Amino acid sequence: MSTVQQEAFAPRARIEDLSITFDSQGADLYAVRNVSLDILPNEILVIIGESGSGKSVLASALMGLITGQGQTRVNGSVEVCGVDMMSGSVSAKRRTRRHKMGVVFQDPMSSLNPTMTIGRQMLEVANSVEAVRASLQLAGIADADSRLKQYPHQLSGGLRQRVMIAMAVCRNPQLIIADEPTTALDVTVQAQVLQLIRSLRDKLGASVVLITHDFGVAAQIADRVAVMYAGRIVEVGSIGDVMSSPSHPYTEALIRSRVTLDTSRDTSVVTLPGEPPDPRVQLDGCAFSDRCWRAIDSCGVTRPHLGSAASHPGSAACLNQLGQGSTIVKTSETLTLAPTMVSSLLAIECKQVSVEFALGGRFKNKRILQAVKSVNLSVRMGESVAIVGESGSGKSTLLRVLAGMHRETAGTVTRPADAQMIFQDAGSSLTPWMTVGELVGERLLSDPESKNMNGSERRARVAETLRKVGLRSDIAGMRAYQLSGGQRQRVAIARAIIVPPQVLLCDEPTSALDPSLAAAVLNLLQELRRDLGMSIVFITHDLAAARYIADRIVVIYLGEVVESGAATEVCDAPTHPYTKALVASVPSFDDPVHAVVQRMEVEVP
Repeated sequence: MSTVQQEAFAPRARIEDLSITFDSQGADLYAVRNVSLDILPNEILVIIGESGSGKSVLASALMGLITGQGQTRVNGSVEVCGVDMMSGSVSAKRRTRRHKMGVVFQDPMSSLNPTMTIGRQMLEVANSVEAVRASLQLAGIADADSRLKQYPHQLSGGLRQRVMIAMAVCRNPQLIIADEPTTALDVTVQAQVLQLIRSLRDKLGASVVLITHDFGVAAQIADRVAVMYAGRIVEVGSIGDVMSSPSHPYTEALIRSRVTLDTSRDTSVVTLPGEPPDPRVQLDGCAFSDRCWRAIDSCGVTRPHLGSAASHPGSAACLNQLGQGSTIVKTSETLTLAPTMVSSLLAIECKQVSVEFALGGRFKNKRILQAVKSVNLSVRMGESVAIVGESGSGKSTLLRVLAGMHRETAGTVTRPADAQMIFQDAGSSLTPWMTVGELVGERLLSDPESKNMNGSERRARVAETLRKVGLRSDIAGMRAYQLSGGQRQRVAIARAIIVPPQVLLCDEPTSALDPSLAAAVLNLLQELRRDLGMSIVFITHDLAAARYIADRIVVIYLGEVVESGAATEVCDAPTHPYTKALVASVPSFDDPVHAVVQRMEVEVP
């Protein structure tokens, strides 16, 4: 075989026995543990796992951004296009990143400079204005000349992500790394971005490493998938093999816990119990054994190595792939849900509600943005209503009106005085210098029936509420930064329900969570609704989550309600073209991304 042929078949990137350990307040934090992985030419490799599994650290190592200097220890090697990205020279790594690699980050708004036009930012990477225009067109951005003059805040979320992709491909890279590029995007935009990444792979011949926590995304775009848990690769194989017959129980749990349009509304969603292991603990046995329903006695003391998978031609790291002789049973079973009582009395009523914002100057240049247009909405006591739409459709503005946080421009709103709101980013909504106990117990001080409690009674009420949302009582002494994303979301829910409200307003509470955590939050909301008799208004762009949690779905587009009805009817037989596009763009395990996009019957601006 000639040298040229060898280079054509050689891996674009090679990771060998890589371990990365950070110093965290004097303790070792094991972020990546003994990972070996090849990225092949012209393939899309998806790295999947829960938050904290080491996916993004692995991506940073591929970019040469982690070195064994200072308080970071690195063992093993990482090569990209033949260049050592661990111990190679700074200039060699910089040339590789500039000429051989492209990177797409999760949040384009924080990655793009808000003070610079798109054109100026792209010229820092590209060689000429002509190359910038070509990259924008390649990324599917029409009217490139006008976009070059705009600032990031003037673009939609989907367009900002396309600009990031254009910057990543403007030098025809051999390796593209995309770190959670679709997490915060609507399902329609997500499908379009995934299709774009796949088409760029085909046009440029580049390899792609895409990081995600969603198997629905992986199923649409991946050639091969690598599953990470607690810093280790636990399963590798072609996406079809892994999806149809996973060998590792963690992979199986991730697949089963995902909510889809086919998920039964009459049972709870299967979730993965427990928490990932503390990354500061050096593990002798299998990291997953404490959460595994197949675990045997040796799992706690013997670390499994990546070897042949029992159910497909790939690899898996499990001592008991066939589940024989299991002695520990730790699985989450589906539970039949009792029906929720819905009253004929109204908890919320909106009549012809409109909301307008003034943009631009005060006089000549003043423009009016009509965010909500003549919306009629009613929610009965005990009812769950999901408001579905894309970013910018007006759904969060409407929710803030329902919460009394924003005044309607026209129309009338009848709402209970005790409505409570759960925000999308629980971490940002929790005061960082207060303990969980102080945050959750704060509402007791303003409740007429609870404000005269003494300290011990208040602490007991806080502990009871934390247990109600599935948290240990000792978490009351911790602060938000010490908790995982799922724990912070549960604390936000506990704070909202410690004094049971008539209405719970939820603004995208599961959109940024791992599938198992999202399923656990949906189960929790259903349980609290039944136990406390609350009404729920659930804002989301995920029709699968809406179908599971809601009795009724209201679809909103450009500030107007375009369809409303029973949740199953709206999802199973939509009538409005926009609703049909939303249903068609829900990620499916069975369809590649191009099939999803082809099913979308309307072009969403």
